[in-house]
Amino acid sequence: MTEARDRDGMRRVFALRNLTMLPYDLDGPLQENMSYAPLSYDAGTQRGSYLMRMEPGAETIHHTHASREEFFVLEGRVIESDGTILESGDWIVYEPGSDHHTRTDTGCLLLGLDWDPASARA
Repeated sequence: MTEARDRDGMRRVFALRNLTMLPYDLDGPLQENMSYAPLSYDAGTQRGSYLMRMEPGAETIHHTHASREEFFVLEGRVIESDGTILESGDWIVYEPGSDHHTRTDTGCLLLGLDWDPASARA
């Protein structure tokens, strides 16, 4: 991943055009035809932001959220487990305790964010 820090280390800039994607395993086991790039995502806390690419036909495993998950569809289209179709420009929020799986027939690029709403109010 191409990342630049400012002199005092307080700002990070990611060159997305040069981003290295990693095999996707954020929901447990490695999932085929999916990759991600952790931006501010911390594997220890499982919180932060990331880019996720799903190739045509990819599907996440069914999972339950311990934190709030939000994602923005940057490219392509996804279909949620209840049949809801989300396209480029759509934003979705899953509250802690919600469960779902996501699939794509076209392929997609998502910007994901996992965080704790209570910590934002503190």
